[in-house]
Amino acid sequence: MPTISSQEIMFKAFEPKVQNRFIMYVEDIPTYMIKGVSSPNFTDGEIQLNHINTYRKIRAGRREWQDMTLNLYDPISPAGSQAVMDWARLGYESVTGRAGYSDFYKKDLTFNILGPVGDIVGEWQIKGAFVKSSNFGAYSWDSTEAINIDLTIGMDYCILNF
Repeated sequence: MPTISSQEIMFKAFEPKVQNRFIMYVEDIPTYMIKGVSSPNFTDGEIQLNHINTYRKIRAGRREWQDMTLNLYDPISPAGSQAVMDWARLGYESVTGRAGYSDFYKKDLTFNILGPVGDIVGEWQIKGAFVKSSNFGAYSWDSTEAINIDLTIGMDYCILNF
């Protein structure tokens, strides 16, 4: 019968990462406006190789990075909606119909995960990020809640530095 090592029995102290310890840097959008963000995710394709009455699966194709969502506060000054529209206009200007080059509208974002004392314990670099869709919130005479902006961000790829 196998025995359990003393390393497996003893308690191992650890500090978990928590959802409210992060800071995100987006060019031209102040960090205090960023209320929430989804972590980077990817999907790999697969191929199934059949053989007699069984099969084997292997990774195939390209890695596809999933969209990220950003939830922003919309302060009066400086206006969060104006900062978002300035980024979106770099890709397409509604008034003139001008579409921009990817060098104009793609940005590199930094998503830092913080430890309990504010130290950086994880860092994602989001490369080639651009605005895919936005929702500038809803207004109602019955509500006193703050207006939030929801952004869907597409990207080329992500790098987890640590």
